[in-house]
Amino acid sequence: MSLLWLRFALACYFVGLIYAFFALTRTSDLFSRIAFHAASLGMVFHFVSLVELFLSGHVVWASVHNGESLLAFFSMTFFMIVYAVYQTTSPGVVVFPIVFFLTFVAAVDEQPVLLTAFVQHKGWLIAHIILIFTGYAALVLSFGASLLYLLQERRLKAKKPSSLISFLPALEVIDQIGYRSLLLGFPFMTLGLITGSIVAMSAYGHVDFADPKILLSILMWLVYMVMVFTRWNSGWRGRRAAVLATFAFAAAVVAWAANYFSTIHRFAAS
Repeated sequence: MSLLWLRFALACYFVGLIYAFFALTRTSDLFSRIAFHAASLGMVFHFVSLVELFLSGHVVWASVHNGESLLAFFSMTFFMIVYAVYQTTSPGVVVFPIVFFLTFVAAVDEQPVLLTAFVQHKGWLIAHIILIFTGYAALVLSFGASLLYLLQERRLKAKKPSSLISFLPALEVIDQIGYRSLLLGFPFMTLGLITGSIVAMSAYGHVDFADPKILLSILMWLVYMVMVFTRWNSGWRGRRAAVLATFAFAAAVVAWAANYFSTIHRFAAS
C-alpha cells in the first residue's frame, strides 16, 4: 500500500511538472492554483506513504526507494514553507521537476540498498539520513531560486517583454529565498555529516577520507560553507551568489552519485 500511495503522489506531482514547463512560456493564475493544490494533495499521499511504510516495520532507511522518497518530500516541504512566506509558486518551475523525478525513481519496485557494515546504533543512521536530506532539500530550493534569479536578470537586461518576467517575483525576493534556504539548510547539512561520521566510526572504526563518497561530501559541505560565508560576511548577492549556489547543487549531485562507486558507502542491487 505504501508504494500505491506514493504512485498517487507521483500522479499529483505530474501536474506540477506540466505546470513547470507551461510557466516558462506563459502565465496562468488558474493553472498555478491547480498545480499548487495538486502538489499539496501529492504531499498528503506522500506523507501517508512514508507513515505507512514506517508503521509496517519493513522500512529500510538506507535504500534508494526510501531515500529518494524522503528527499522529494522534504523538498516539497521547503517549497510549501516558501509559498507560505512569499505567496509565490515560481520556485516550483525548478522544484516540481526535481520532486517528480525523485518520486518517480522511488516508485520503481526494485530498489538498490545502501551497503554498510553492521551499525550498532541504528538511531544514528536514521538521524544522519534525515538531517542530510533536509540539508539537500534546502539546497534544492536554493538552486531553484538561483536559476530563477539568473533567468529573470537576463530577461530584464535584454529588455524583452515576457510573461515570465511578470510571473516571477522581484530579483530581491528571489535572492532572499535563496539566501534563507541556505541559512536554514546549512546547520542540517553540517549535523548530517557529523552523524554520518559517527555511523562510520561505529561500523568501521574509522572515517576513510579517501573514499569518493566521503571526499565529495566534504567538498560539497565546503562549497556550502563558502556560500553561507560569502553571503553573511562578504555581502555576496545576485549573480555571484546564484552561480555559487548552482555549483554547490552540482557538487551535491556528484556526491550523491558517488554512492554507486564508494567502497564502504555504496548502493547495490538488493
